[in-house]
Amino acid sequence: MSGGVDSAVAAARAVDAGHDVVGVHLALNRNPGTLRTGSRGCCTIEDSMDARRASTLLGIPFYVWDFSERFQADVMDDFVAEYAAGRTPNPCMRCNEKIKFAALLEKALALGFDAVATGHYANIVTVTGADGTSHRELHRAADWAKDQSYVLGVLTTEQLAHAMFPLGATPSKAQVRAEAAARGLTVAAKPDSHDICFIPDGDTRGFLAGRVGAADGPILDRSGRVLGTHSGAAAFTVGQRKGLNVGFPTDDGRPRFVLEVRPVSNEVIVGPREALAVPPWPDPGSAGQENRRPMPQRRSPARCRCAPTPTRWRRARPCAMANSSSRSTSRSWASRRGRPRWSMSARGCSASARSIEPSVGCRFIPRLLA
Repeated sequence: MSGGVDSAVAAARAVDAGHDVVGVHLALNRNPGTLRTGSRGCCTIEDSMDARRASTLLGIPFYVWDFSERFQADVMDDFVAEYAAGRTPNPCMRCNEKIKFAALLEKALALGFDAVATGHYANIVTVTGADGTSHRELHRAADWAKDQSYVLGVLTTEQLAHAMFPLGATPSKAQVRAEAAARGLTVAAKPDSHDICFIPDGDTRGFLAGRVGAADGPILDRSGRVLGTHSGAAAFTVGQRKGLNVGFPTDDGRPRFVLEVRPVSNEVIVGPREALAVPPWPDPGSAGQENRRPMPQRRSPARCRCAPTPTRWRRARPCAMANSSSRSTSRSWASRRGRPRWSMSARGCSASARSIEPSVGCRFIPRLLA
């Protein structure tokens, strides 16, 4: 349980469904802050106390599990390494992949639980094929504005088999808050956490400067002409428009965007929006196109097949197009095997971040969905 409204309502719904729920708060920060500042950060001591109060109101046991070492190695260190390589990572996606549905799921199963369910706004649908075999698909949430399926696209078939998302069919976040208020939960009006959980002040540039470095370098156009300077290439993201510090206006008066980040030479390449255009999906029958890596279409619905598992994912937008307006929150529970069903409500970091490139081994297949 995160200490937020979504995890509290998710746990309450589990209780209503007849599960014996166990609330769990994930301690992910080695030096957690005492208090939150509005919507800044998460995983503070205040959040854990909010989770405990919600558990007490619901009449369920409550525990704190320490995954700070795993979080440091699998999420924070990966975050820095990706920026150092010139890529913009999505820590929420990595947290789901490595913490909530790996470390947490492993511990839950080892303790005899059947599943870990989070309060992400997403749906899991079991589909039966013509041959009688069934598989589980990840679908977008009912509320597209809150849909978080893109940060769950890294889950494997086995992980999906042990996952549940109880808030996916909820029409809106306002309804979740109203339900929390009706239940008497004190977190009904608590602000959502908007920033990367381990950068609560929102200063990603400053966080990276102390870990990757912040040496001055040139900002170039595609012809190699120097247009300006920057104080660290790692602070830029492909597609970025603001904060470029370019002193020369374009010939046509149109804005420039970051096209490429070159960490080795510490260069940032900028150009027109058209240079960011995504090439169309190649014809499967075209010669020489079999191994071409497809890129996701912006704002296009997509199905993602994540190799090597055959699981099919269907969502409103590909995970590679996550942006800073998306909110990632997580709440969970699990049910015990071979005994009356137990449930556990758990939560890791809550953050928002941009992701430009899909994860390794993930192929995005744009297609219109009915």
